[in-house]
Amino acid sequence: MRGLIGKRIVLTGGASGIGRATALRLADEGCVVGIFDMNEAGAKETAERCAGGKAMAFKVDIADRAQVATALEHFERERGPTDGLANIAGWDTPAAFLDTDDAFWEKVIRINLHGPLTMHHVVVRGMAQRGSGRVVNVASDAGRVGSSGEAVYSACKGGIIAFTKTMARELARKGVTLNALCPGPTDTPLFENFTNGTNLGDALARAIPLRRIGVPDDYTGTIAFLLSDDAAYMTGQTISVSGGLTMV
Repeated sequence: MRGLIGKRIVLTGGASGIGRATALRLADEGCVVGIFDMNEAGAKETAERCAGGKAMAFKVDIADRAQVATALEHFERERGPTDGLANIAGWDTPAAFLDTDDAFWEKVIRINLHGPLTMHHVVVRGMAQRGSGRVVNVASDAGRVGSSGEAVYSACKGGIIAFTKTMARELARKGVTLNALCPGPTDTPLFENFTNGTNLGDALARAIPLRRIGVPDDYTGTIAFLLSDDAAYMTGQTISVSGGLTMV
């Protein structure tokens, strides 16, 4: 990908799943990666696996402004101004909406909506001031077409899609591009909450035209592309990567 060598990317959710795979891919592309995750041990393991010592790990609650600001200041002091942001962290567990309560809503919203908003408010501010930057928000096809058992999560991810488009309009003249990636069902630790020992994965695979659920590496190339100079003329777009399960 053009223009990624030496770029400094802040990435959330890098301790496992799509976040870990993306951190490894970006390091391979020559990026310097700051990994923000509540799972400090997992984030450090990811950083150690990144090629050439190109990653730093930070224990961060992404919905806590002070923690985000402190980690960003440390990363930028060591490695320089942030060029890109990849919001990948997410969490959910399956439940019918009418069986959930306020505490569950608050947890899902804090991680999947409040967290990315905080990351933008802290990290993207510097990009806008410097006149350049790229953001990739990992939403979900649940936010595009809905998903049974994921009502609050779907609301958050739909909000992220709308937020990405709005920020793309607000920041276009400041040289900052923002795009959203929407994965379909993916074999990650989060997905294990949904299978729970059932054959749901097999059933989904039969419904997907490409006949398998996704794996983390299915998304890393698209994320790297959207952070690269090859995507310099793309902003405000929503890209679904789902093996054909959902089509526009």
